[in-house]
Amino acid sequence: MHVLSVNVGRPQPNPWKSLEATGIDKRPVAGPVAVTAAGPKGTGAVGLAGDRAYDVRNHGGTHQAVYAFAREDLDRWERELGRTLPSGSFGENLTTAGYDVNEALIGERWRIGGSAGPVLEVSCPRIPCVTFAGWLGEQGWMKRFTRDARPGPYLRVVEPGELAAGDTLEVVHRPGHHAVTVSLSFRAFTTEPELLPRLLDADALPPEDLAAVRKRLDPHPG
Repeated sequence: MHVLSVNVGRPQPNPWKSLEATGIDKRPVAGPVAVTAAGPKGTGAVGLAGDRAYDVRNHGGTHQAVYAFAREDLDRWERELGRTLPSGSFGENLTTAGYDVNEALIGERWRIGGSAGPVLEVSCPRIPCVTFAGWLGEQGWMKRFTRDARPGPYLRVVEPGELAAGDTLEVVHRPGHHAVTVSLSFRAFTTEPELLPRLLDADALPPEDLAAVRKRLDPHPG
């Protein structure tokens, strides 16, 4: 299990939202990249040095500091779409290999690159947006991506450090009190709301996500 590619965004015009730019155009970089905690959402700060989010209302911050997507899933989409998808094509910071990131548990922790590397914690699934759909330019993309239910996880930074392409990915902690995976949580938020009660056990979900789950389950408390 390792990081195949580390990808940092280059700002591009965003004609799909009323924003000046988007950071979805992630490109592989050479050499180590510093990883630090992003801080609260709203500033555009993310975990990797040299990267940032421009839709500050919906992206970036503590719980969306780093985004990971598996090379195996990119390869599968390449075959289905009939086009080349370089690492970073889905806007991911880390393109991984050898591990099913969608079966990672919410709250699972990864150490990247050995004892001096950062520790990242799986926080929530990526939910597709119109920028992602516009960037890919595929007909019905949001529905196709949602139906696939393999979105890749956002991660928060637990311990800072440096990482680089080729670094090992070691799972150093898996929660023992729930079985809520990235894929299951995505399905609960999108196509299978009957799964929402299970998310309450996944206490590492972002606080705003847990609050939204409770509101959907009990829209008229008291």
